[in-house]
Amino acid sequence: MPLRLEPAPSFKDLFTLNGRTIAGMFLDSGDAGIAEICAGAGLDYLLIDAEHGPVNLAAILAQLRAIASYPVVPVVRVPTNDPVIIKQVLDLGAQSLIVPMVNTAEEARQAVAATRYAPAGVRGVGGVLVRSARWNRVPDYLARANALVSLLVQIESAEAVENAAEIAGTDGIDGVFIGPSDLAATMGLLGQQDHPEVVASVVRTIAAVKRAGKIIGVNAFVEAQARQYIAAGADFVNVGADVALIARGTEALVATYIGERHTSSAAPASY
Repeated sequence: MPLRLEPAPSFKDLFTLNGRTIAGMFLDSGDAGIAEICAGAGLDYLLIDAEHGPVNLAAILAQLRAIASYPVVPVVRVPTNDPVIIKQVLDLGAQSLIVPMVNTAEEARQAVAATRYAPAGVRGVGGVLVRSARWNRVPDYLARANALVSLLVQIESAEAVENAAEIAGTDGIDGVFIGPSDLAATMGLLGQQDHPEVVASVVRTIAAVKRAGKIIGVNAFVEAQARQYIAAGADFVNVGADVALIARGTEALVATYIGERHTSSAAPASY
């Protein structure tokens, strides 16, 4: 007889298993080997980035498989709020999604619908065809699928900050992820994620989402900013990226063993 399989925990389950702020990082290289190395580091989640990384469906699948044997939750940031792409990523077996550039409650509702089977939404039914159901080896998958998905939307514009409470309050949204880089740009402060006005907008958004009773997190590679947002109530913090760690690490090696002749002493202006 075939095995009967149970899905692994999704992102929202992390907050019932831990009594602390959750920490994770971006996977932007698209490389399954790097994903597996990072999976063994002890982080709570790994965020496969199909918005900014060179990541197609095959690369998402390879990284999901590489991570699967480790006690870390994979999350996929899809490139856009598109029901076809969201359906495909879910069918690959991703249970936790972040949808970027959500500015209004209506856009949040569209994201929810894309993750739900009818009549609750518009997700196409694959069943026996797809990895998410383990090719019909997950008992009652179709009846359970809507509840298995963790859906977060990304607030990363001045408009979205103003709509944060309504976005977070949308039925079916499990949480919000704040993107300070794009937020800074929409405020006319490109590359200035640490500007006091940007930080204030992030803190205000954290408070609004918390009042709505939803999970709230933020991208913050600089430790001082991460600590500030944790103190403000952030439930999770995205604290790095594979490509950034490799870039800064190799630069440190050059600075140590070759010297300033080949390196700049200036820190990157933005992360």
